[in-house]
Amino acid sequence: MSNDPCPILEMRHISKTFPGVKALKDVQLSIRAGEIHSLMGENGAGKSTLMKILSGAYVPDAGAEIRVDGKAVTIEGPLSAKALGIAVIYQELSLCPNLSVAENIYLGRELRRHGLVDRKAMQAACAGILRRLGASFGPATEVASLSIAERQLVEIARALHAEARILVMDEPTTPLSSRETDRLFALIRQLRADGLAIIYISHRMSEIYDLSDRVSVLRDGTYVGTLERAALSAESLVQMMVGRDLSGFYTKEHAAYDPGRVVLAARHIGDGKRVRDCSFDVHAGEVLGIAGLVGAGRTELARMVFGADPRSSGEIHIDGLPVDVRTPLDAIRAGLVYLTEDRKAQGLFLDMSVRDNINVCACSLDAHPGGLLDRARGKARAAAAIASLGIRVGDARRNVGALSGGNQQKVLLSRLLEIKPRVLILDEPTRGVDIGAKSEIYRIINELARSGVAIVVISSELPEIVGTADRVLVMREGELVAELGGHSGEPIEQATIIEYATGARQTLLAAA
Repeated sequence: MSNDPCPILEMRHISKTFPGVKALKDVQLSIRAGEIHSLMGENGAGKSTLMKILSGAYVPDAGAEIRVDGKAVTIEGPLSAKALGIAVIYQELSLCPNLSVAENIYLGRELRRHGLVDRKAMQAACAGILRRLGASFGPATEVASLSIAERQLVEIARALHAEARILVMDEPTTPLSSRETDRLFALIRQLRADGLAIIYISHRMSEIYDLSDRVSVLRDGTYVGTLERAALSAESLVQMMVGRDLSGFYTKEHAAYDPGRVVLAARHIGDGKRVRDCSFDVHAGEVLGIAGLVGAGRTELARMVFGADPRSSGEIHIDGLPVDVRTPLDAIRAGLVYLTEDRKAQGLFLDMSVRDNINVCACSLDAHPGGLLDRARGKARAAAAIASLGIRVGDARRNVGALSGGNQQKVLLSRLLEIKPRVLILDEPTRGVDIGAKSEIYRIINELARSGVAIVVISSELPEIVGTADRVLVMREGELVAELGGHSGEPIEQATIIEYATGARQTLLAAA
């Protein structure tokens, strides 16, 4: 760290603890003025947490040290970060679409004349920055009328107008076309030449090669190391990103692959936006993993297959027969169920009991003539599910919102299993659960597969994909780009998944 020439920013001994989770452990980062410094790591590596500490959104644990221009500083909040010349442009832009470009740039520090907002003065003051950035719109333009790429320019203009010297860009190219991306890259290089320090976060290996002066890698909340541009290679970055101890994870033998009949056949699924022409099969007794980086389109694909989101193309067959899946009810009637990645917002009824959450999809089976429910049958069903899945709850009448994340996940899973599905899609099945609950959920997945259920597991955790799947499909930018395991001849390995998911495999092949 001390050997860095001209460090404009130094972060040392950065740790962050949330209840039950150590998100960052003694992380360091050093940024030079006038460089593009990329920050890489798997999903959940700690990149966003580190940048939220830099932006003032999070307060680090005791012992952290942050220096700007060699001086120790305390970042107490977003305004404090802004005063130090730090600006963050998040993937989801934070603009007010009903306001003009100038009003967004000046938001929170408007110019006033006689106590009223002086819009003409703000527009005049912004015009020069917009010309510098090559904007095709003016300061009076309403943001709602701008494209995503143009809105990014407004965010950059706001940062420059606030005299930012350290600019963080988080996955800025995700919503952009290739032409818009090229223009953004030209602008980023211009800002570097003007002396800005740019922290660039991306999962796309080609972007890292195109832009980076240096790359730092985080893994599991720890700092792995920093590579100068001359030392960059796909192999070294992949190794730094995935080199971890897997002893705490469930493992699966991939040597033998003997699939049963095709239960789910999805053909040419797409929406013309986030997902394009995706086709795949899932066999009886098979666990099919779908891997990819954030924004690759995995969840969108699953929701279209389940009928939760509309699709513009594609067909679905179950057990060889075409099924018209337009709504989740259509899917459920066909024997296809989906466990959402967001159990609290889209899965559970948090103010209802464990028993009622388990029975909500099966309560029609308990109806007597006249509409009355046989509560004894529902009570017995819930008790059996609690025992079978090892749900830790003293009383089934307790609200599900009071349970731990792992037990909530098992309640949601038990509800789906009461439907007796033929196809089970699990989207991030162990997100937010502890190691003990993970191992129990893995056990349940294995037992369901042995019983002949066709299972799809979508996960951002590569050890989870490697440890549960018989076969893996890798998704990148809305398309299925690779198959690993099965009869493909490609091994199911973390490094291989990362290479395909980031585009590094294509880079390696092109260089060969």
